[in-house]
Amino acid sequence: MGKEAKRHIPPKVYLPFVFALVLTLGFYLGLHLRTPGDPGRESSFFSVGLDRSNKINDVLNYIHSSYVDSVSREYLTEESIRNLLKSLDPHSSYIPASEFRRLNDPLMGSFEGIGIEFNMIQDTVVVIHPIPGGPSEKAGIMPGDRIIKVEDTLIAGVNKSTADVVDMLMGEKGTVVNVSVVRTGVPGDLSFRLVRDKIPSYSLDIAYMITEGTGYIRLNKFSATTHQEFKEGLEKLHNNGLESLILDLRGNGGGFLDASIQIADELLEAGKLIVYTDGLNRPRTYARARRQGQFESGPLVVLIDEWSASASEIIAGAVQDNDRGLVIGRRSFGKGLVQEQVQLVDGSALRLTVARYYTPTGRSIQKPYDEGEEAYINDFIQRYYNGEMISPDSIRFDDSLRFETPAGRTVYGGGGIMPDIFVPLESDLGFFNQVFNRGHIYTFAFSYADNNRTMLESFDSAALFVKDFEIDRSMYERFLEYVSERGMNIPERINNRTQLHIKTNLKAYIGRNIFGAEAFYPVLNTIDNTVNKALEAFNDDEVMSLLSVHDPVL
Repeated sequence: MGKEAKRHIPPKVYLPFVFALVLTLGFYLGLHLRTPGDPGRESSFFSVGLDRSNKINDVLNYIHSSYVDSVSREYLTEESIRNLLKSLDPHSSYIPASEFRRLNDPLMGSFEGIGIEFNMIQDTVVVIHPIPGGPSEKAGIMPGDRIIKVEDTLIAGVNKSTADVVDMLMGEKGTVVNVSVVRTGVPGDLSFRLVRDKIPSYSLDIAYMITEGTGYIRLNKFSATTHQEFKEGLEKLHNNGLESLILDLRGNGGGFLDASIQIADELLEAGKLIVYTDGLNRPRTYARARRQGQFESGPLVVLIDEWSASASEIIAGAVQDNDRGLVIGRRSFGKGLVQEQVQLVDGSALRLTVARYYTPTGRSIQKPYDEGEEAYINDFIQRYYNGEMISPDSIRFDDSLRFETPAGRTVYGGGGIMPDIFVPLESDLGFFNQVFNRGHIYTFAFSYADNNRTMLESFDSAALFVKDFEIDRSMYERFLEYVSERGMNIPERINNRTQLHIKTNLKAYIGRNIFGAEAFYPVLNTIDNTVNKALEAFNDDEVMSLLSVHDPVL
């Protein structure tokens, strides 16, 4: 066929071919697009053939010049890059310029805004806590305030999403935003002029003495400030008689690799291997403990679960493989891929997987991802159906992935860190799970705290609240009435353990609304089986002897 016949083939015929090319060729070709050619010369494009050195550019040029409808060149480029990276592995990704700051600021340990912790309660922004030293606290905004307007825009009762509210309240340091709030017991609206500022974003939830001699630290991520926060937390615990340490990394999805290495360095003797990375185009790199750490000796337990990933797994693996302490909980997520972030000239960025990381014994703990991103992310659901969340007996490890620690303990690679002591999900809590998942515990606790703020603040401190405040029978029954009024059926019999979970969570959330984390985790940890298993381990010589035996305790 000649040029004329090819010229009249409808453009839509080529679209599947076009996008197949876009999704399968090297990403660098899509980042340096050359100037489009003359729109009238599409016939020579096909008569000469695709330029093999820059196919993606040629394809995008052809779409831009010949597609039947108007299409944004920027949209095509960004979708091409996004889908190309997505096809590589679950963690390589493209970050548009519009999202870059929001995604990166928390990992840098700060963001710019008005400085509040809030929640959406019945389509209304309710201030939980103004961040100490932030613009809102300085201006006089208080816990329980309802923000109803931002500038002249009504945001209460109009189904604004949390993301929309964040976009309206965040902004560059020094810029001004006016908000109107409603405060319980105060007639009319209150207006505040807030000057946005740099707001710290903390990765340490709490550091406190959970029992005499035993400290507890919980980290929610690994950011640029995590190491300093951790050191300050350890110093506080040392000043209160720290002998044993529980490091809680449950639900911690990771963050900066360097932050996890710095934390591990505080726990391991100088010279001990923490992690190494290796990639086709990256030389093998070893990270070892280098300095005198703040907690290199003394009983240590690291808590993990199915949402502990990446940097959390580096610490758990280093502690386990060096026989430094015990890992307790459930098998971790299984992310052993290292991403490098490269910022592009337009403010966007890409995160590309460049290496795998390995624990000191040589384990790669990256779980398989060949069944697609959805199956990869929802792997924990499969674990539940397989029975793994209840019993470790359902877990099968390939002998080829078997490793030994220096003390002779057996550990496995190939899909997360398996704890030394397994703690199953708690069963027989059906009614508690229902009321919790529907948000009834939180909303009841918020309403109670809001209506009884003066009485609750009379406890003077979080410690006194934790010690003296109780959910009595009358309040528990009021909660059941509250739940019933919202359409839930109350079981004829609610077992004691379920009642304990309901009462404890009510107390914890009431405390958080008044005193913050200091009245939240110390309450919840009293019924936390994983925390209690760690406390038992410190007092059990046989369990602590795991550091010199061969098999994990299940």
